[in-house]
Amino acid sequence: MTGGFEGPGAMPATTLTAVVARVGALADRLGVPHTEVFDVSRLSVASGVPEPVVGALLGGRPAGEPDVQTRFVQRLDLLRRTRLKPNGRKYTQQEIADGAGMSRQQAGALINGDRRPTMEHCDAIQRFFRVHAGFLTAEDPEALAGALQRTEQELLQQLADRERDAAADEDPLERLLQDHGVRGIAWRAAQLPTDQHRDKVAEWLDMLLESVQRPKP
Repeated sequence: MTGGFEGPGAMPATTLTAVVARVGALADRLGVPHTEVFDVSRLSVASGVPEPVVGALLGGRPAGEPDVQTRFVQRLDLLRRTRLKPNGRKYTQQEIADGAGMSRQQAGALINGDRRPTMEHCDAIQRFFRVHAGFLTAEDPEALAGALQRTEQELLQQLADRERDAAADEDPLERLLQDHGVRGIAWRAAQLPTDQHRDKVAEWLDMLLESVQRPKP
């Protein structure tokens, strides 16, 4: 394993601001409380960002740990506190070392901040705890934006499900009128110069209307 890991460049503040705005708008549309989608504790666990930093960033204030090694130690500590074994206990240094393919001494040095992590260290530990790439090292605004983007995807799925269910419950005849622009066609038919022309349009409409039936009461 070679040199220390260098984190990516800072995410523009406007990116996080835009994600926050989109999530807030989706929550309003779905009737989901902002206290739920912007829950500081939940977002901290999802992103690895300390709760005070999450709160500051959501409030539009600059915040976050600039040093990648310090962030690594913070995130690894959070993983050990929130991603527990099936028996509810923390993973030991030896268990982390075994799962990440390193010595116990290496794991201990990384956990205690005595050794700068490499990309290989980060990848191995992230795989062990089953978190996404970059969890241990992404800058705080980027990490929070990523967590909110996952929330955004969940809200978009809820919205799609709701609209699909609404379409399924819709009157088939009403849906036909909307989908085929029947009202507009009827208005145009009225502008036709002869009854023969209008009869042709009426025949076409009859065929469409016969293709659906109103649900029985």
